[in-house]
Amino acid sequence: MLQCTLRQYNGASRLAARWFGTEACDIKRFCIVGAGPAGFYTADRLLKRFLEGSTVDLIDALPSPFGLVRSGVAPDHPDTKNVIHQFSHLAGASPHLRFFGNLRLGREVQLDELRRQYHAVVLAYGAESDRSLGIPGEAAPGVYSAREFVWWYNGHPSQAGLPIDLRSVQSVAVVGLGNVALDCARVLLQPPERLASTDIAEHALRTLRRSAVTDVHVIGRRGPVQASFTPKELRELLSMPGIGVQIHGGALDTLTPACRAEMEASRIKRRVMEVLTKAEAAQRKGPRTLHLHFLSSPASVETREEGGLAAGIKLEKQRLEASPSGAARSVPTGESVLLPANLVLKSIGYRSIPVPGLPFDAERGVVPNRMGQVLESVAADAPAVPGLFVVGWLSRGPSGIIGTNLADAEQTVEGMVRAQADWPTPERRAGLERALAPESIAVPWAGWARIDAAEVAAGEAVGKPREKMTSVERMLACAVAGAASAPGSP
Repeated sequence: MLQCTLRQYNGASRLAARWFGTEACDIKRFCIVGAGPAGFYTADRLLKRFLEGSTVDLIDALPSPFGLVRSGVAPDHPDTKNVIHQFSHLAGASPHLRFFGNLRLGREVQLDELRRQYHAVVLAYGAESDRSLGIPGEAAPGVYSAREFVWWYNGHPSQAGLPIDLRSVQSVAVVGLGNVALDCARVLLQPPERLASTDIAEHALRTLRRSAVTDVHVIGRRGPVQASFTPKELRELLSMPGIGVQIHGGALDTLTPACRAEMEASRIKRRVMEVLTKAEAAQRKGPRTLHLHFLSSPASVETREEGGLAAGIKLEKQRLEASPSGAARSVPTGESVLLPANLVLKSIGYRSIPVPGLPFDAERGVVPNRMGQVLESVAADAPAVPGLFVVGWLSRGPSGIIGTNLADAEQTVEGMVRAQADWPTPERRAGLERALAPESIAVPWAGWARIDAAEVAAGEAVGKPREKMTSVERMLACAVAGAASAPGSP
């Protein structure tokens, strides 16, 4: 069994003494839970705001940093992952920032203990659950959330063993009209050879090479004007060579005055409609076909009598009408249709999860907050919790792009500065070491660097930028290897 305490693993005893020792009592100590974009941006802004007078511990549940940049961005979008270089430079260059992975909130470390050890704690752990369709058959084998599927092909350790088998799957239904839904469709439809030089997980690539998928149906309850995908993502999918495109139900020809008003107010929506209109006029055909179903609400997942596997999805057709506010809303027409589907992916939104001792708005799936500072309840006039903050999806819900987290971080840090007088005074020997459960295995930046180097080397051997490790145990073994002999190790 791997055994390694935080102090043994730190490999920088002088810095540890600065942080944990009594002479550092005037230093402002921050802990950020979640090493994705929101966490890194917040760390950067805190260090810039407090200059030499602060230290930041950035922790994550996985041994690897970067959150959804690593596990959520599609493998054929490498440019989107370039922000990793910025985060890596920050972690490697700043003596005031430490990363420690493999520390799960609620297990290796408790929120109340962190709050005793730091002036302020920022929760940035994002959204690791999913919204539910709430329809019959949703729990059938062959029905997964898009998050699970994306984490599967990106090699996230928690989903690497997802039982995806595409050898007998011809038709796939993807419920949702966002960029994640388009990512799923694009990965399923494009030739696997185009993915072979990316950082897609090897198990996913093997499965895609044996895929029998010929049709992917992207389904949404509302119309094309209300779709949340972006023109760039849509154009990329619709222009893939060898892919046929069908837009069903005449949704582009039945725009209401409310829809036209939405288009007039949004350049992005106008561009989406232009892309869809050109695709419909082109009437492209191919061995694999993308089907777009607007104004179609999932009513149930139909299953086979033998084994209960997903066999199809029943859709209730919708129409748009003006709501009392004037906005377009969808209402049932009474007509339904059954689509064949051996695999159903739900791409209707991620959802944050609560932790013990943390106020949580179950309806919105966020932590109630004001400028990032946690509130005691969901009431608008609820008092603030001293020294406890949130940022990113946990504070605003799962929306936006990676860069949106930068604005979130700036707002939360500004809220922290305004609330500085109410920060609690941490214990004299404050720090992460005192907050950990016994025998916790914390992976510092040097440990991640060893994992990173091993992944890159494994990828280069097969013509890929990296081959991700999909086992936490293997990552820990790699991170520990050579740690005892590292420079500065005690």
